[in-house]
Amino acid sequence: MTATPTDCPFCEINTGRAPATFVHEWTNAIAIVPLSPVVDGHTLVIPKTHVTDFADDPDITAATAYRAAQLCRDMGLVHANLITSRGVHATQSVRHLHLHLVPRAEDDGLALPWYSGKHNRKAST
Repeated sequence: MTATPTDCPFCEINTGRAPATFVHEWTNAIAIVPLSPVVDGHTLVIPKTHVTDFADDPDITAATAYRAAQLCRDMGLVHANLITSRGVHATQSVRHLHLHLVPRAEDDGLALPWYSGKHNRKAST
């Protein structure tokens, strides 16, 4: 079932009905600290318009990615991941587009979500 603005936690934050720690706000998006940041500086960039995921509305996705890129630059991040998901099997837990901007550092111990520990590459000769 697709979330609607009345049962979506990000829509609740966007409308001021739920609390959040805001990092930045634009006319079309917000940036907040997630409930369980994986590293210092981990930020969610969320469009104010409710869309389920990155394929739901490519224009809103592009505008949200633009805001995330601006924020990355403004935060002075040299190393970072920008991650989003579509569907529960791809680790999407909230059915409202959101991009994780995750600062990275050498030996930070943070594995990417798709790291399985398996090596699928053939050994080179």
